[in-house]
Amino acid sequence: MKEHPIPRVLVTGGAGFIGSALCRLLVGEAGIAVLNVDKLTYAGSLAALRAIEDHPSYSFVRQDIADLDAMRRLMADFDPDAVLHLAAESHVDRSIDGARAFVETNVVGTFAMLEAARAHWVALAPARRAAFRFIQVSTDEVYGSLGATGAFDAASPYDPSSPYAATKAAGDHLARAWHRTHGLPVIVTNCSNNYGPFQFPEKLIPLMVLNALEGRPLPVYGAGTQVRDWLHVEDHARALLGVLRAGRPGATYLIGGRAERRNIDVVVAICHALDRLRPQGAPHARLITHVADRPGHDLRYAIDPSATERELGWHAVEDFESGLARTLRWYLDNEWWWRPLRERVYAGERLGAAVPAG
Repeated sequence: MKEHPIPRVLVTGGAGFIGSALCRLLVGEAGIAVLNVDKLTYAGSLAALRAIEDHPSYSFVRQDIADLDAMRRLMADFDPDAVLHLAAESHVDRSIDGARAFVETNVVGTFAMLEAARAHWVALAPARRAAFRFIQVSTDEVYGSLGATGAFDAASPYDPSSPYAATKAAGDHLARAWHRTHGLPVIVTNCSNNYGPFQFPEKLIPLMVLNALEGRPLPVYGAGTQVRDWLHVEDHARALLGVLRAGRPGATYLIGGRAERRNIDVVVAICHALDRLRPQGAPHARLITHVADRPGHDLRYAIDPSATERELGWHAVEDFESGLARTLRWYLDNEWWWRPLRERVYAGERLGAAVPAG
């Protein structure tokens, strides 16, 4: 297979929240040709890719990554220099209500991608084979819950609590097994909670923003004392570009924003910001409503990204305050994107309220 004048990367899940941010960065700024492969489930949004949809270095194929034969054909046709595997079912609450889709995409789909990538990789010329990378993009949720102190690092044991986390853990284990058994140059990344523009409104920050704008209750699970480490999606995309360019096969890179916050504090910060930006609804904190916690809700996640920062020279640009301000302004200015989703796809109803057995 021939050398390419610019690198070619196959991105799975590129119509998703993180994937679309990554595609915009790779094509729009990094000069990389991208084939975006996405099934376009409820959370996929081609509208998030308008900025690059007509770019000569960008192409899109609607396809299920669990279809191994289709993935092999795409690999042969596109001839990528790397795979960035982001396609996943990702919402914990939905995994509680129905785990099958998570198994099919996060486990079976990852298997199919690894097998298709392996067949492509072994056929490459030696120089391209040495440079090829398969990057498995994962989550900090595979590590389970932390206590009041400490942070996850690359040596932390896996201890997933939710069906979502368990399926992502399974995908990570498969990826590492394909590296150890077959030599496929796999890299695993684990990130903390992402936020930013184009995030589907089932997730905490956009759900709170849009409910507040509509004067609806702001549901907070339990006392809201669960702690998450927040990472702006554009910082995450830049980290993945760094992994693509300089990551070591077999390595694990943890990507976090050094921005631990309790869920209740995030919601209150959103309310106070909206009081300034949309004072006609103030005080928005009056809408906060504590609801029954979801089953298996981990208390605290935190990532130590120092090894990634040292090795790749990457650091998060946004702190939580600046990133949240940018995010709120984006949702206020881009109703064209989220309004159809609220009206036709997801109206903000409670998910993941299944009662544990026993």
